[in-house]
Amino acid sequence: MENLVIVDLGSNSVRMAINEIHDDGSFREVRRIKEDSRISEGMGSNHILQPIAMERTIAALKRFKHIYDTYPNRTIRGITTAAVRVARNQAEFLDRVQQEVGIQLDVLSGNDEAYYDYLGVMNSLEIKDCLILDTGGASCELIHVQNGKPRNLISVPFGAVSLSERFHLNNVVRADRLFAAQNFVNKQFRDIWWIMDAVQLPIILLGGANRSLARMNRQHQGLLRVDNIHGYRLKTEVVNKTFRALLSRNLVNRKKMPGLESQRADIIIGGILPLVMLLQMLDADRVIFSESGVREGIISEYVQRHE
Repeated sequence: MENLVIVDLGSNSVRMAINEIHDDGSFREVRRIKEDSRISEGMGSNHILQPIAMERTIAALKRFKHIYDTYPNRTIRGITTAAVRVARNQAEFLDRVQQEVGIQLDVLSGNDEAYYDYLGVMNSLEIKDCLILDTGGASCELIHVQNGKPRNLISVPFGAVSLSERFHLNNVVRADRLFAAQNFVNKQFRDIWWIMDAVQLPIILLGGANRSLARMNRQHQGLLRVDNIHGYRLKTEVVNKTFRALLSRNLVNRKKMPGLESQRADIIIGGILPLVMLLQMLDADRVIFSESGVREGIISEYVQRHE
């Protein structure tokens, strides 16, 4: 038996998942932790990781190390995505992580990230035709799945944090800024030549902002297990109603909304906006939430290789 530790440094949060990998190829998650380190904060158009964000993230990685060092027979897989992928000071940050934490972070390409999303979803949901949307802090991954296979996939360079900062969606949202953000996202999506092949398909949702959307609606429905969102479904009109409710509140009042993490309230509008634009464009009538994504895709690949 082996312990596979996956450290996943996203643009908004850093997560650790520890899985027991058994000799028969089965696996079981034994520990999962998340911290909102927001490595992409303040990068701006220059794509420079900021000192405070780097310090905050490295501190979180050190706390993770104290935990996974207690597990025997461990294999560490560290990955990082959009923010570090585009950072001009990427090498400096990766070297600091190696020196101070002792972990080598593998910078996933956008296509790699999208493919691991595909693997994670397909191994956990019974669905053959869909569009997968993973909304991160600084990128969105889109995968068109046809007959269970990834027909097309892409990573586009905007997400919850970058949209919120660029168009000032953090607090009170002015109509002109929302309009500019909608036009920007709509143009980016329409430049994807294959996007209309996914018309009227269900949209499978990954990413922190989308998980918040699910928790808010489960809380509203009075469901006991608010965090149990895998396979949870919402109609398009419910998504739009929730988005309007977020837009009608300032930051202070958004933080009070049940099911929404207060530390995510300033980026939630930027995080849900890509989904809202896709629903309009593709005339999809429902969304389905998945708890399985990149990390689960990596586990699946790891087990298959060893088999």
